[in-house]
Amino acid sequence: MSGPIRVAYTLMQCWHRVPGGSATAVLSLAEALARRDDVDLVGVGTTAGSPPSDPFVPPVPYRSTRLPYQAVYELWNNTALLSPSRLVKNVDIVHATTTMVPSAGKAKLVVTVHDLFPLHSPEQFTPRGVRLMTKGIEKARKRADLVIVPSEDTARDCVEAGFAADRLRVIPWGTSHRMATADERASMRAAHGLERPFILWVGTVEPRKNLPLLIDAYTALPSRGEIDLVLVGPSGWDAELVARIDALGDSVRRLGFVSPTDLTALYAEAELVAVPSTREGFGLPALEGMAQGTPVLAGAGTAVAEVVGAGGLALPVAPGGDSVEAWTDALARVLADPAGRTAMGVRAWVRSQQFRWEKCASQHARAYREVLQ
Repeated sequence: MSGPIRVAYTLMQCWHRVPGGSATAVLSLAEALARRDDVDLVGVGTTAGSPPSDPFVPPVPYRSTRLPYQAVYELWNNTALLSPSRLVKNVDIVHATTTMVPSAGKAKLVVTVHDLFPLHSPEQFTPRGVRLMTKGIEKARKRADLVIVPSEDTARDCVEAGFAADRLRVIPWGTSHRMATADERASMRAAHGLERPFILWVGTVEPRKNLPLLIDAYTALPSRGEIDLVLVGPSGWDAELVARIDALGDSVRRLGFVSPTDLTALYAEAELVAVPSTREGFGLPALEGMAQGTPVLAGAGTAVAEVVGAGGLALPVAPGGDSVEAWTDALARVLADPAGRTAMGVRAWVRSQQFRWEKCASQHARAYREVLQ
């Protein structure tokens, strides 16, 4: 075809109370795609509810429905109504950037499947969420012309769930690679009252993030009195865990949501980034830490370990004392060895150079062309 490929790109997650890491990735990809001459990207959003706030403001023009996203998801799941191909005229491709999958009308349908968590751990979601996401995953499996996943781990998961391997494309996420400045790092420490060295964890407080393992390992550290544990991200819905964290005192700092500039500075200032998740679709916090030259401890056998490679250590994350002991020992060894930690950080930074949003956008543009052939 001549001219740019016109893509209707769903952005409804930007209106969620907690948009999450997948929204961060989808928006960063949108920004990179918008810089290309061969893709004409138009977002699909809503005018209902409060508009998205920074950093979840769509970076591309978008067409809106007046319905709240919850109603949109029900219509997408159960009918052919409200197709993005009707909101965005002359569209070639509808790209569902989550498993909330609309009808594509006469356009081609591309779906990003970040993970299959609702199939593996439905008890960690609301009944409505499980119903919507399970049906969306099934629609993606049956109807998508192409399915994009961010990791080989997720691709294997999809094949096991019945997705056709020849319609799967693995396209890893990227990161900006902008290094935090000395002024930004100092300003961040002052703003959040961080005076001591710290271990960093980033995410939403929810069961699959396996935060209790990290807390158990941290509280068992012989050097706990010399280093803080900093937790960044929304509380999610695990109120019991949040109460346990708050009972640990000042050495465990729960910062909640922070600005993108402060987050980059936190990654740069951390002694290490800990990602003990039992399951992830990719593991963006690990990559963002690596891009600042900070080593990462990740769960063995997960997509995060796949991303980290030689830029950190892969440790067991199964429930039980052996995992806690392994994490405690690894934390102690890395923290007690500044030279080794620096070398690991260099390897992390080198590894991170393989993951760039420009590369991710180029691979998406290639996938769009492929699906139109």
